[in-house]
Amino acid sequence: MKKSAVDMLGSYVDALHPIIYINHFDFRVIDEIIAYIGRDVKCIEYNNAWGLIDFETKAPQLSCDLATFLYNMSEEGFDQETYLILKDVHGELNDPKIIALLKRIAENNLYNEAFYTTIFIVSDTVVIPRELENYITVFDIPLPTKDEILAITKSFVEDLHIPVEQDVLDEIALSFKGLNEFQIKQILNLAYQDGGCIDRDDKQLILREKEQFIKKAGMLELVNFNERIEDIGGLEELKTWLRQKAKIFTNLDKAIKYGVDVPKGMLIIGMPGCGKSLTAKATASLFEIPLVRLDVGRLLGKYVGESEANMRKALKLSEAISPCVLWIDEVEKAFAGCGDDSSGNSVTTRLFGQFLTWMQEKENTVFIVATANDISKMPPEFLRKGRFDELFFVELPNEEERRRILEIHLKKRHKWNKKIDTIALIGKTQGYNGADLEAVVKETIEKAFIEDKPYITTEDLIETIKDTKSISHTLKDKIDAINKYIENIDIRRASKKCM
Repeated sequence: MKKSAVDMLGSYVDALHPIIYINHFDFRVIDEIIAYIGRDVKCIEYNNAWGLIDFETKAPQLSCDLATFLYNMSEEGFDQETYLILKDVHGELNDPKIIALLKRIAENNLYNEAFYTTIFIVSDTVVIPRELENYITVFDIPLPTKDEILAITKSFVEDLHIPVEQDVLDEIALSFKGLNEFQIKQILNLAYQDGGCIDRDDKQLILREKEQFIKKAGMLELVNFNERIEDIGGLEELKTWLRQKAKIFTNLDKAIKYGVDVPKGMLIIGMPGCGKSLTAKATASLFEIPLVRLDVGRLLGKYVGESEANMRKALKLSEAISPCVLWIDEVEKAFAGCGDDSSGNSVTTRLFGQFLTWMQEKENTVFIVATANDISKMPPEFLRKGRFDELFFVELPNEEERRRILEIHLKKRHKWNKKIDTIALIGKTQGYNGADLEAVVKETIEKAFIEDKPYITTEDLIETIKDTKSISHTLKDKIDAINKYIENIDIRRASKKCM
């Protein structure tokens, strides 16, 4: 039992918080905590399936609905201090009668000195009606620290007499970071049943199990990728920086013991189609960790507090599957409207504030890759030092980068040959971004196939270039505005300057 959780929950009760919403799936753990802080308290439990049940034995006592239960229990707090424990009732919390009964008990607890009843709502789904928003306190059970995870793992291997070196235990414990005790024990059992031992190879098993959490929760998207750092044409400054961070992520346990701070992440700003999304995928490949995408739009809910609860769950989930890369694509659109007065935008503002606080305070191994086309739409506090390790600006590719991008796409499609003069193509592709250059190669190869050509030539590529409008032509005003804004902020260039 986590002492910190017990102390915090006990302090909420002592401070007369009338309704405490415990957001957790493991009822056994919650029962232990409530029983401990309520040793001299009358505990009465309502289960959505059985009605009134005995809190200690879990034996059904009276089949009834929630409204009947609350009506019958509304006077219990006068005779003796009472805890009402309501489990999995989130589906009924928008019933006006239920709201009125909960509010009556809560107000009695707050304003009647002779009444002592605390309501605990226990569910892994948070639903907070607007009428009860000021009465409810949401309580989260803290996840085990690394030392606590190490103690759980040690206890497991010692009980089964499994010989494991301390270095292996330390690495395994780091991989378990972000999981609760129930999940840790499940995976340890699976690892032991699978191979009869616990070793470094089990880190891959932990990773596979963490991927299951993503799929089941639906809050984050697990992104499959084949891209590597070598697939990025140019951006040498950015790639050099990432390779340095990769040394930390591929040796996390040693780096942390050495005293190295875990990298927080980076913000990549720049022109559309210039490799920002590719960089996010290549980062996960280089770090050898999963890539998950956060879509803020998927978190928005219709009830008060639901969006914030979803954001909290998504961030906790990213911590649970860490080490990982958390990718927020087009972050300026995700948090568009921050600071506006409309109700929809006020929710976005709260989500933005919640995310910023998490970024600032996080001490986990989640590496954030945020990408943006137009950072001028973002609140300035997003660019403050400490949020990210580095801010990079990705410009339209220079001459050498355009040559390399063309070669990468030609080689990827097995159409590279020494007769293709990429130097001749450089002057023809001024103002083209990476996506433009890829489109040129794809279209040229398609034409060659249709015309039954055995290979493609420099002239074929030039003909396609003539028919392709570059991004600098179609989005000239937008690109000029981005460049003008970038001049006024402290940001690092992702590409090396041409000599």
